[in-house]
Amino acid sequence: MIEAAFWGGLGASALLIGAVLAFLFDIPKRAQGLILAFGAGTLIGAVAYELVEEAINESMQSLDVAFGFAAGAIVFYLGSIGIDRLSPPGSDGLASRRDPRTSGLALVLGAVLDGIPESVVLGLSLVGGEGIGVAVLVAVFISNLPEGLSASENLADAGLHKARILGLWIVVVIASAIAAGFGFGVLGEMGPRVVVLLNSFAAGAILAMLAESMIPEAYEEGGRAVGLATTLGFAIAAALSFQA
Repeated sequence: MIEAAFWGGLGASALLIGAVLAFLFDIPKRAQGLILAFGAGTLIGAVAYELVEEAINESMQSLDVAFGFAAGAIVFYLGSIGIDRLSPPGSDGLASRRDPRTSGLALVLGAVLDGIPESVVLGLSLVGGEGIGVAVLVAVFISNLPEGLSASENLADAGLHKARILGLWIVVVIASAIAAGFGFGVLGEMGPRVVVLLNSFAAGAILAMLAESMIPEAYEEGGRAVGLATTLGFAIAAALSFQA
């Protein structure tokens, strides 16, 4: 269980590293957009080649995958609606018109909704005694870095103290470590259906977050080149998956 918690915390630690980089360096907005697009591409690859593919392979019936996928998207959608209530009057939820705090919190919500299930899955991968999946761990780490960077930048622009932002990410990292340990120690005894639901839930939450927050913000900051950066991120995630 301790080993599982370590790997879960390590994958999520990229969120904290991204925040530190945002605070230490004045990264141009265009570069931030390209980094965010690269992370979005990595997440799309993780959805396609890791989460959904494994869920389908483990599923006894396709409804399990569909249910988990829809549940993840709906939970993110409802959470995003709640976050939008923090926006100034007149905000319509579009990335270009959102208060920076709202955009940052949407990315935090996405990081939590996909990061916790991913950490549980990392813990479950140790149940068979084959060791951690390096490709999955690297993909999670790479995708978390730009999420932490961009969300921290938005929250700082909105006036949130840097110490509170770092504290927020530390809580997410600890929660991810606990989730990985829980996945190994408890959910590992519950059979493959749990893995199916967790993988598909994470995939649905990720895709909803990408479409609403991550990709629009990346395009606004990075311009046309985000298409290339997103494709590169997807290609790397695919290569990592086939190395597993």
